[in-house]
Formats: sequence, C-alpha cells, structure tokens
Amino acid sequence: MLVNVLVLAGLCVGVVKMSGHDVYEVILPALGVELLVGNLFYFWLARRLAMREGRSDVTALPYGPSVPHMFIVTFVIMLPTYLQTKDPVQAWQAGLAWAFIIGVIILIGAFVGPVIRRLTPRAALLGTLAGISLTFISMRPAAQMWEHAWIALPVLAIIVIGFVSDVRLPRGFPVGLAALLVGTAIAWIGGYMSVDDISDSAEQIAVGLPTLNLDLLFDGLEGISPLLATAIPLGIYNFTEAMSNVESAAAAGDKYELRSVLLADGTGAIVGSCLGSPFPPAVYVGHPGWKAAGGRIGYSLATGVVIFVFCAFGLFPLIGALLPTPAIVPILLYIGLVIGSQAFRAVPKAHYAAIVLACVPNIAAWATGLINDSLAAAGTSAEEVGGEAFASAGVVYDGLLHLGEGAVLAGMVLGAICVFMIDRKFDWAAGYAFFGAALASIGLIHGAKVEFFADGEIALGYALAGVVCLAFHLLGVPRREVDVTDPVDVEDAMPAAPPAELAPRAPAPGVPA
Repeated sequence: MLVNVLVLAGLCVGVVKMSGHDVYEVILPALGVELLVGNLFYFWLARRLAMREGRSDVTALPYGPSVPHMFIVTFVIMLPTYLQTKDPVQAWQAGLAWAFIIGVIILIGAFVGPVIRRLTPRAALLGTLAGISLTFISMRPAAQMWEHAWIALPVLAIIVIGFVSDVRLPRGFPVGLAALLVGTAIAWIGGYMSVDDISDSAEQIAVGLPTLNLDLLFDGLEGISPLLATAIPLGIYNFTEAMSNVESAAAAGDKYELRSVLLADGTGAIVGSCLGSPFPPAVYVGHPGWKAAGGRIGYSLATGVVIFVFCAFGLFPLIGALLPTPAIVPILLYIGLVIGSQAFRAVPKAHYAAIVLACVPNIAAWATGLINDSLAAAGTSAEEVGGEAFASAGVVYDGLLHLGEGAVLAGMVLGAICVFMIDRKFDWAAGYAFFGAALASIGLIHGAKVEFFADGEIALGYALAGVVCLAFHLLGVPRREVDVTDPVDVEDAMPAAPPAELAPRAPAPGVPA
C-alpha cells in the first residue's frame, strides 16, 4: 500500500503536472482519511464476526488503493483533460467527478450486483481487466524500467523468483522488502540518487488536514457525460470483484456480508471525492493469504493508521526521495502481470479467446492515447495530421479511436458475446450483441461522448452480429458443455502478494483490486 500511494502521488505530479501543494496537502490527506476510516470499518466488521462466532482466528478484509483505478483515472480521465485544457486543476476536477460516479455505481451495485454478475461471464469481466493490466498498468512501468535497467532488472528478478517461483528468503525475510532494499542500494551506490533531493523533500514536509472540496467536485460533475463510458464498467467491475473477494474469504472460513462491503467501498469513494481524492479505494484480493500469514482483525487497521500518519504529516515526498523510481516500478509491472495472468487461471480454457478479445479495446485505447500524447508533445494533434497522413504511415487511427472509446465496457460486451458464441448459446450472444448496439447508439462504447445516435454504423454492426447469432440459434445448433472445473479453485486462483504491500511472505497474499 505504501508503494501504491507513492505511485499515485508521482502520477499526479509527473503526469498531470499538479502542484505539490495540491497532491501532498489535499489529495493524500483525503486518501489517508479514506484508508483510516475504511480499515477501521473492516476491523469492526471482523471483530463483530469474531464475537458472533466466538473465534479468535478471524481475518479482516484487506482494503487499500485500487491499482487499476489509479492508472485509469490518470491516463484515461485526468491526462486527456489536462492535454486538452492545459489546466491540471480541471484534470483534477474530472478525476473527482469520475471517482464520485464510481462510488454511486458501487452503492447501486450493493443491491443489483448479484444479478449483473450472474448474467456476465467471468471471462468477460476478467478479460477487460487483463487488457487494463497489460496496457495502462504494465507498459509505463516497463518503459521506465528499461530507462535504468541496471537498477530495475535485479529488482524484477527478486520479485519473480520470490513471488512467482515461490522461493522463500532466509528467515522468512519479506521478498518485496528485499527487492526494494536491493534496488535502493544499487541506485544509491551507483549515483542515481541525490542527497540534495532529500534535503529539498524534507523542506516540503507539512501537515495536511483533509477539508471539503465540493466546489472542485461540482465543477467536475458539470462535464459528467464523457466520464460515464469508463466509470460505469469500472464501477461494475468493482462490485463484481468485491463479490469474488467475499466468496474467497468465506472459503477461508470468514463469512462477511457482501452488501456491507459494497456499501463501505462506495461510501469511501464518494467521501474521498468530496475531500479531494480522485483515487477510490477498495477491498482487494488476498484475504486467504493474509489469514495464512497470521493476519487477524487488527492488521488492516494498523496499515490504515500508518498510511494516514504518512499522508497527514506530508512524509511521502521524503519517502519518494529515499526510494528510487526504478526500484519501485518493477513492483507495478509485477502487479500488472499477476492481474493479467489471473484471467487465464480463473476461467475455462475454452474461453481464452474471449479473454483476448476483451483485451483488444483497452489495447486500442492505450495505443490511441500514446499517439495523442506524442502528437501533443510535438505541438500538433490527430485532427491536424489528418486521416490520410496516418493511413500513408500504416496507422489506422480512426479505427483505433472508435475501438478504444469506452474500452472497459466494450471489452466486457465483446468478451461476453465471444463466450456465449463459444458455448453455442447463440440466444445469449444475440442478446449481448443487441445490448452492444444499444450502448454504441448512445456513445457509451465506441463513442467520444454520450449522445443519442452517436455512431449509427457501429451500432448497426453490433445489431447485424446479433441477427447472425439469432439465426444460428433458430437453426437449433446444440449447445456446447464447457468444463467449468477446468480452472483452479477460487482460493488457489488468488495471485501472489504484490511487493507493494511489503507483507510477510505467505502462500498467496493478494493484490489490490
């Protein structure tokens, strides 16, 4: 969690060009309050469960910054707004509005979530997340690693050996901490770090108390419609992932009420956005691992208190000056790899093609963003370059742009269609295709903004695909029985703990959702 907060602070300052005051004295104190109150709630929830069942081995649910949302809100919401307006405050306002919408959707999900999850194949949900992990989570850290590979690659080696190969260090020394210490030592010895930076960072230490920033939130909500295309599917993902995590905890012996978890996550996102934080926290994967490591009802609360103190007293600039970026980013690459690989571990092999298809819109969105950012850095834009110039260079820009709009929701729809076609449930495939047509017609997928009849040709394409599926259904093609026991079970499918948590080594601690 410590590294996650360092990363999101670096994204605000380095990518969105926000001022240090806004980041360290407004956003981080707001996030600190979210984490403190949220972890206090989950401590209470675990304590209530322990008292009700008369047990002393109850483990609290882990709660912290959501890694996918950190990168999505930065690169899909805030950065495009900044590039368009050249105003980091407007980018911040858009991020707050997006986080608020996420919270509202999660609250709604507390009541309708089970139905949506029952109707959407897991390959579609995890596939679109895998697309996010490969692009928005993994690619930037990977590029940063290769800028200073002499620091980053040894760190990555330790992480892979410890967490993927499952090699334990002597005396159970935490693998994540070992990787971070080795990378930090190499960077300091090699002259990458500067003592002057520490002095400058120490001067920035200041107490930051959270305050209401409703004016920023309301200004951001005025431009709400373009945010819906990413907020709706990610909100849906949040509450479906929460369902999986609650099921995982139940399998480990701790049965929590799903509605309480969703209400807490949604409320945390809304309160955080009102205080100025565009980064919604969530319950993340890994309860069984924390339980196996000996974590009980107090570990999550202790983590929340420590992070709150660091946020409130402005210690993160100093921590950032002590820890080199090339030693941190391999942790993020590892998280991206784990989230991406989990999709293939948790679904039947027959649905692998659906996972890949669900990834494609996010890859297109990432590629389009990279093109736009590069053109903006050169002082031009895609509109000024023109479609013919792109085509002459072999770049299908317009197609990438349409494919990547509303990528998360588009990936879920395409993945679901593919799953049902693979299973020969052509009536369900047709239903999702017609649903895709409706979404495209109002711009929630493949559209630059939400409006009626946003793109008739794409909506027509989905509708005709639905007609094709419906025709095969009417032909009476027999359904295929897919072996749902093919993937590993829920607990075994939990990915290894990210070094970001710097937790004691356990069989399978988790990563943020």
